[in-house]
Amino acid sequence: MNTDYKKLLENLLLTVQRENASDLHLAAGRKPIMRIEGELIPLANRDELTKEDTFGILKELVNEEKLHQVMNIEEIDFAYSFRDELRLRSTAYIQGGAINLTFRVIQEVRELDELNLPEVLKAFTQKEQGLFLVVGPVGQGKSTTMAAMISMINHERKEHIVTIENPIEYLFNDDQSIIDQREVGIDTKSFETGLKAVFRQDVNVIMVGEMRNPETISTVVTAAETGHLVFSTLHTNNAAQTIDRIVDSFPANQQNQVRAQLAGSLIGIFSQRLMKSQRGGMVPAYELMINTKATANLIREGRTHEINTVIETGYEQGMIDMNKSLVELVQQGHITVEEAYRQSLNPKLLDSMI
Repeated sequence: MNTDYKKLLENLLLTVQRENASDLHLAAGRKPIMRIEGELIPLANRDELTKEDTFGILKELVNEEKLHQVMNIEEIDFAYSFRDELRLRSTAYIQGGAINLTFRVIQEVRELDELNLPEVLKAFTQKEQGLFLVVGPVGQGKSTTMAAMISMINHERKEHIVTIENPIEYLFNDDQSIIDQREVGIDTKSFETGLKAVFRQDVNVIMVGEMRNPETISTVVTAAETGHLVFSTLHTNNAAQTIDRIVDSFPANQQNQVRAQLAGSLIGIFSQRLMKSQRGGMVPAYELMINTKATANLIREGRTHEINTVIETGYEQGMIDMNKSLVELVQQGHITVEEAYRQSLNPKLLDSMI
C-alpha cells in the first residue's frame, strides 16, 4: 500500500494546531508524540510509525541535498511553514538506522508584556551598543524572549537590524526599523561569515541565533565593541557559567584578552527557564545580571564564582536573583515549593527565602 506522506504530515500538523501543542516528535517504532504544556503525550489513536514513514515525511519537507545530508548521518535544521498558519523549527537526524523528526511550533512574535518577563529588559532595547545574552537550557524560551526584544526595537527605534539564524524562527515585519533576516546555509555560509559581512552593511542592531564556536563568539564581541547592539543566546544555566563557557572556549593564551573584552562590551545576561503553571500555561523563572563596575571587575579578574553573590545583592541596580524569581512564582500560586527547590541552582539559599 502506498502511503500518502504529504497527507499523513498534514493530519499530524492539524492535530498539533488543534491541540495547541508546542512540539511534535516522529520516530520509527513509536506513535507520534506531542508536547502540550510541557508534557509529552502519545497520539494513542495513531499507528506506530515505520522507517518508511519517517523517510517519506522528510522527503516531503526537504530537497535532495538535505535528504542526502541526513542519510550521511548528519543532523539538519530547517524551518517549515504549514498552510501559512503554522511555522515550525524542525530537526532531522538518524537514530537506530532510521530518521527521527522533531518539530517545534514557532508562535507569532510576542511582546515582552505578554511573556511575564521583567520590565527592566526594556532598558536593554534602548542601548546604543553592547552585548546582551539570553541563556538557559534547550527549549526554555530564549528565542522568544530575544524576538520580543528585537520587536520592541523595531516598534520604537529607527535602526537597521540584521538577524543571522539557523533556521529563521520568527518573521519580523519592518515598522520603525528595517530588518534583514539571513538564514545560515541559505543566505550566508555560516554565522561567522554573516557576522563579518555586517560590518559593511551599515547595521545598528544584530541578532545572532546562537554562539556556537570561538570564531562566532569572537566576532560577536568585536561587533559589540565597535558600536553595535548585539543579542545572542547560549545553552548555559546562569550568568557565571555563561562567562566561564565563553572564556573556556578560547586557548589559554587568549583568555585574559577575552575576559577584558567581555568586561568592556557585555551589558547583561538574562537566564530563564519555563515551568508549567498550576494556573494554566507556562511561566518563566529568571535571573538577570547587569554588567556594573563590580561585575566587570569580577569578569576581568576571572572571579566568576563571585558573580552569583553580586546578583543576589544587586537588587538596587536592577539585578534579579533566580531564587527570588522562584519565590515570587510560589507566592503567586504558579508553582509549588517543591518545584521551586527542584529548579533552584542554590537550594540552600532558597531555605532562607521560602
